[in-house]
Amino acid sequence: MDQILISFFIFCSFTSYLNAQQGYSGNSILACNKNDETGPSPDFLYTCNGEEPSCKAFLIFKSQPPYNSVPTISNLTSSDPSELASINNVSRLMVFPTNKEVIVPVNCSCSGQYYQANTSYVIQTRNETYFTIANNTYQGLATCDSLKHQDPYDPLSLLPGLTLRVPLRCACPTSNQSAKGTKYLLTYLVSWQDSIPNISERFNVRRESMLDANSFSEEDPVLFPFTTVLIPLMTKPSSSQTIIHYPRVTSPPYTYNPGTRRSKKGFYVGIGIAAVCSLVICTVLSIVFLRYKKRTEEFPQSYGEEKKKQVLPECVLIDIASADQVMKVFDFEELKAATDNFSPKSRIKGSVHHGVFSGEILAIKKMSADVSKEVNILNKINHINLIRLYGACEDHGHFFLVYEFMENGSLKDWLRKKSCPEIEIEIWTQRVQIALDVANGLHYLHNFTDPSYVHKDIKSSNILLNGNLRAKIANFSLARSAEGVDRYASTKQFLGTRGYMAPEYLESGSITPKIDVYAFGVVMLELLTGKDAIIVQDGGELLLSAAIVSIMEGGNTEAELSYFIDPSLQGKYGMELALCITKLSVACLTREPESRPKMGEVVSTLSRILMDLQKSDSLSVELG
Repeated sequence: MDQILISFFIFCSFTSYLNAQQGYSGNSILACNKNDETGPSPDFLYTCNGEEPSCKAFLIFKSQPPYNSVPTISNLTSSDPSELASINNVSRLMVFPTNKEVIVPVNCSCSGQYYQANTSYVIQTRNETYFTIANNTYQGLATCDSLKHQDPYDPLSLLPGLTLRVPLRCACPTSNQSAKGTKYLLTYLVSWQDSIPNISERFNVRRESMLDANSFSEEDPVLFPFTTVLIPLMTKPSSSQTIIHYPRVTSPPYTYNPGTRRSKKGFYVGIGIAAVCSLVICTVLSIVFLRYKKRTEEFPQSYGEEKKKQVLPECVLIDIASADQVMKVFDFEELKAATDNFSPKSRIKGSVHHGVFSGEILAIKKMSADVSKEVNILNKINHINLIRLYGACEDHGHFFLVYEFMENGSLKDWLRKKSCPEIEIEIWTQRVQIALDVANGLHYLHNFTDPSYVHKDIKSSNILLNGNLRAKIANFSLARSAEGVDRYASTKQFLGTRGYMAPEYLESGSITPKIDVYAFGVVMLELLTGKDAIIVQDGGELLLSAAIVSIMEGGNTEAELSYFIDPSLQGKYGMELALCITKLSVACLTREPESRPKMGEVVSTLSRILMDLQKSDSLSVELG
């Protein structure tokens, strides 16, 4: 009898778990110090308690630059751009007003004890933390605790270029909700003035359903900004239900009056807002302090002090003075001292030398032409996968640019070194990471600079590798704005490198970001094969891209492709991964520019491939 009672109790408990709704986290979600060892916690994600293990779900994201368009929001959340555009009743290139609510359709599925919609994020700066990524970049659709739980990196060691796995907060209807007609759950970001009554009214949902979906016991519970609630919907959400959140009007400061009774709700909201504001203020102050400290350490002299040494032309000086980053006007004597008078021992290659400046090794490149254009462009860009310009110098009509030093040289040279017996065989993750770094740099150039730029000379010799084999795009001498009337200008003088130039550029001089996509497709083939962009076959020259495209269009793909794949890549993962990368490369090489993927789509694909590789490598290590 006791055994029957115990079994009945377990059954009832399990049934209750399946039918229970999700719990509301409150502002404790911002603490970033929770654990879920004793059971699922709403401070992580929503519990996997639905009728189905996976479903279509929706999120609300507030448009904020640089994530303020269909392409950028879909890339950030790994949402299908066509679906996102359709449900918001806009075009695929729509740029939303700031703070406009955007409906994001996602695929929500169980992973362990939680529901989540998986996406990935590449850390852009050293100032980012799990907290800022969850609450600033993803606006609370991700949580600090879940990022710490799902990513292997130490919270104090997050470096630019690392790819994070980001689980977004979503859920599927429980059997009770489905029985009452709920088909979808919408994850809604709480704003300052939100309450259950006004959210229910706006989305045409019964208040009782809202309260039940979030396990609220009060009719008008306290809601905290930067948290999420679930909205149960019988039909898909509509763009007519979304609004633009205009800046709040600041009220006069509260004055305590002993004769005035304050509600308990107001008291707790005040505590919540104070806690949130404290966290935000601390974060902002920390970032400002770190940036100031970094700049003062690296560039102790003020611009006024450096101005005494100015020898560059006025146009270049104006460009440097208006830079977002602090750049230095170097004296030629400094360059001579740093390079031992440009001795052969300091030469890296061609006209590039390395020198030591206050204990830091930098690269010095002698330029044969006016550098003002390249300085002007590098002034306006700042990304971990684009080469950093420290400053410039002029001496008797000769220009010098001073860059960060990249220990492993160009990708072209690195790929050639792999054949040397003393060089360790590179693994797949290195190649995919390099491709992802370049893709991220181009994605930034094409979409996040103002104006956007076309590099116009993407090739393996213009991709440099640091000591950790992380890639940066260099040589912006041919770069130009992707905007303006000259975007499709025709020219008889084609500036670029054979083997990398897109068909439309060679035929009509058309210059758009898609010519960079084409060249990137060639670079991926170089990473895959270890061969140059132009190869020798049967006594004649052949474009690597043409050879691979021909193989992919033929009938004996795997056998013929195996002859081209770098031998060091043919062991562990076989042809499956090689075919995957090749198909992505060939998509970038499509003859029609409009049919090529955008760099955001390439970044998303490579991020997924890299995450799978890293997961596989980790599993291999664990299994020994």
